[in-house]
Amino acid sequence: MSGADPDAGAEVFTGSFTQQEPIPEAAIEAALAVLRHGRLHRYNTAAGEIAETALLEEEFAAFTGARYCLAVASGGYALGAALRALGVGPGDRVLTNAFTLAPVPGAIAALGAIPVFVETTADLTIDLDDLAARAPGARALLLSHMRGHICDMARLMALCDAAGLPVIEDCAHTMGAHWAGRHSGRWGAMGCYSTQTYKHMNSGEGGLVVSDDPALMARAILLSGSYMLYPRHRAAPPPEAFAEAKYVTPNVSGRMDNLRAAILRPQLADLPRQCGRWNALYRIVEEGLAGTPGIALIARPAAEGFVASSFQFRLPGWTAAKVGAFLARAAVRGVELKWFGAPEPQGFTSTHRSWRYAPAQALPRTDRVMAELIDMRLPLTFSRQDAAQVARILRAEIGAVHQADEADVAEFVPPAAD
Repeated sequence: MSGADPDAGAEVFTGSFTQQEPIPEAAIEAALAVLRHGRLHRYNTAAGEIAETALLEEEFAAFTGARYCLAVASGGYALGAALRALGVGPGDRVLTNAFTLAPVPGAIAALGAIPVFVETTADLTIDLDDLAARAPGARALLLSHMRGHICDMARLMALCDAAGLPVIEDCAHTMGAHWAGRHSGRWGAMGCYSTQTYKHMNSGEGGLVVSDDPALMARAILLSGSYMLYPRHRAAPPPEAFAEAKYVTPNVSGRMDNLRAAILRPQLADLPRQCGRWNALYRIVEEGLAGTPGIALIARPAAEGFVASSFQFRLPGWTAAKVGAFLARAAVRGVELKWFGAPEPQGFTSTHRSWRYAPAQALPRTDRVMAELIDMRLPLTFSRQDAAQVARILRAEIGAVHQADEADVAEFVPPAAD
């Protein structure tokens, strides 16, 4: 394959990387029931009725093994509520992954706290040696399991416990995932999840917080806007946990409503099956790319029970020109990719260089990894045949560009569409 355009006879993928599956019929019926009775607010219930939101919290707590759960308006709100519940405030240094998405450092900065980034490994997890070096003087760690990659959580918790560093887990990409058999979100003081459309359950926007700590969860519930209606929660601490907190905890309203909870409950019941489907797609792409010259696949440790709604690989040593040529050629063949090494933020993708509400840091290891990193969604609207076709296209285009001389790379970029 040579020249600006891929071969005329080359296969082209025609599926969508952003199309989700329809909301399940059971969820649609549950939503219609809420719409018909009109009691969308979580505390607006008829006599003897249990709110959909309270039931979702109870069921998600049972799913994760947590004592307590709170449903909120978004994953970003969940992060902010967890930080506030820990008492994080202006001027506090809060550590977080350098490889994450903007809502994570944004949640820290929104409280007037200072995001401090920790370096990233080639396997896309937080660098535990760098974490140990940055832990002294930090108020907390907001740990992002970015793109579903989980670090050695036993080692991380031992390190943080020794440093007196409380951990909040951002599990937006790891709902249903485990490390050594324990759910993500169940290692630190609090775990935060998202139910935004591109996550593992879809309510458009939404979030969940879990914890075993009664004082932290009482504060989170009050923060969410419970007023004095917290006894209506079914996955909440006992009343005595609220006795003092109710007078000193500000209302920062961010409740989930019954409509979204009704949509989510049937999805939660089906989540283990859906996780298996995502991982089957991941393994097909992984197998199709195995051994491809010019790329590095991401190692998945035996202790990591991952849920792969996306796929990442690295292009070690590639120049920006070669990466750009590869992305353009893949796009011509219908494969939509994201590059974390791009000089400017695009869509949902950005890096620490763009988050100017945080102090600038030198992060050379992270920058090297980001310069090589390619990211791709794996929606469940893909069939196994789709995943195999995408892998074939990627393998062919990686091979074509990788073998090209640097001086000829410009010839490999397809012309812009008219």
